[in-house]
Amino acid sequence: MKKNNFVEGTIIATTAIVLVKILGMLYVIPFYAIVGSDGGALYSYAYNIYLIFLGISSAGLPNAISKIISEYNTLGYDNAKNRTYKLAKRIIYLISIATFLILFIFAPQIGSFIIGDLSGTNTSADVALVIRFVAPAVLVIPFLSITKGYLQGHKYVSPSSISQLIEQVLRIGVILVGSFFVLNIVHAPLSLAVGIAVFGAFIGGLGAVLYLEHVMHKNRSALKLQDDGPIENNITDKAIIKKIIFYAVPFIIINIVTNLYNFTDQILVLRTLEHMHYSSQDVEFIASAISTWSPKICMIINAMAMGMTVSLIPTIVSASTKKDHHEVNDKINRSLSMVTYISLPLVLGLMILATPVWRVFYNSNPYGPMILRLAVVSALFANVYMILSTILQSLNKFKFVYIVSIVGFVTNALLDVPIMLLFNKLGIEAFLGSIVASIIGFGLSVAIGLMALHRTMKVEYHATIKVLFKTLIPAGAMVLCLIIVNAFLPFDVLSLSGALMTIIIDVLIGAPIYLGLSYKLGILSSIFGASMLDKIIKKLTLGKLKIKD
Repeated sequence: MKKNNFVEGTIIATTAIVLVKILGMLYVIPFYAIVGSDGGALYSYAYNIYLIFLGISSAGLPNAISKIISEYNTLGYDNAKNRTYKLAKRIIYLISIATFLILFIFAPQIGSFIIGDLSGTNTSADVALVIRFVAPAVLVIPFLSITKGYLQGHKYVSPSSISQLIEQVLRIGVILVGSFFVLNIVHAPLSLAVGIAVFGAFIGGLGAVLYLEHVMHKNRSALKLQDDGPIENNITDKAIIKKIIFYAVPFIIINIVTNLYNFTDQILVLRTLEHMHYSSQDVEFIASAISTWSPKICMIINAMAMGMTVSLIPTIVSASTKKDHHEVNDKINRSLSMVTYISLPLVLGLMILATPVWRVFYNSNPYGPMILRLAVVSALFANVYMILSTILQSLNKFKFVYIVSIVGFVTNALLDVPIMLLFNKLGIEAFLGSIVASIIGFGLSVAIGLMALHRTMKVEYHATIKVLFKTLIPAGAMVLCLIIVNAFLPFDVLSLSGALMTIIIDVLIGAPIYLGLSYKLGILSSIFGASMLDKIIKKLTLGKLKIKD
């Protein structure tokens, strides 16, 4: 295995995550065609509650383990590093079993809480059944997360990235084959088909765990897994467990809060729209579109931030451990610049193409494109929020992690219903208010996070601001060209062929404009570095093109 530096690690992790997210985006097209909007809503109910419980059982551990392993590895503490990994596995074993039992036993009560008094196609018994099908995944995914964290802490990014692809391919295979078989071959109820679909999370996780165990076994000597030397600096098992808990809790909180955004929006939208006398079918569609189906499309935007966190944690921890404040400042600015530069054109493009994109993924619906146009803005703020919270955690600024997470979430929860009621009074579709509340919540978190880093670490954002303003030039040129082009395109975006042609033409025109102008303005070199940019271009062109003299 080869270790990866920050930019290489970010590129590898982001490439893998983008592939995973593209697969995650594309599978919903046939899956939605198989189960319809009722099945889609049922899938959304179960999967959102599963993500919250998964966050409780494992979300903090991979990042926490990555951080601790990186710290001990930098200091050369091999014994403590390996004991950390073994102790984390024992802790997660107990937590996973407890989480599984809660999900499985209390599935009927959870189903009743989600559905409430809504008299739609899906019942609380249907939701309970699907929750029980997804519950076994919490027995596997946490172990996968810990192993990823161990490898990432050593700056080995590739195995974790490959495991994500394995997990996604297996999961999607079960989702599509299973749901189609149950509905069209066996002719069983819709709830069973969706149950089999969510069970794919367990199968995918199991396959990825087996792959990483093989990698670990094959590279035991390189990872020094057999190093049972003396205990360094009297680092006891008790001290390591306290450190794991101390580091994991902020990560767990951040993940739970992120998932609670969607879950809270889903519940409040269900209750509020029902009160406003929307039809049951519209209520279920809108709630699932906001909490699950528009975020599926936004996955491609979130991939950048997720890929960056994999490489960012060990890099910043290592620099902080060495008290290299210049490198810490540089990595923070580079992270913010990269996530903004890559996310912005995707957000603008999806806002322009909201109608044809929704048509390709989920068929025509008047509410879908409206939701997507605002959801992509929320995804942009969520990206920056994710990066900032990761940086704060890596630098042990836990007080600000709690403030950033909780203030943003509480703001969203408190504003959801009032903004929906205000929009309804103003003649604007009420459900858009919940997305605006999320944008405000994430925006407030971002502002607090930036101020916290400036006050505590003296971080200056001149480099990021400079890149942001320069990025507005290619972004503005891209938007202007696409608006002009789309005005003359002779396609009906409500038809599948017309929607696909519009998307393809816009991508073929928009991407070269954005990248070409960015290159000319020196934005790419300032973000990625000239040597790394040269390496990327040579790989993409099979060595036929290079930018350096």
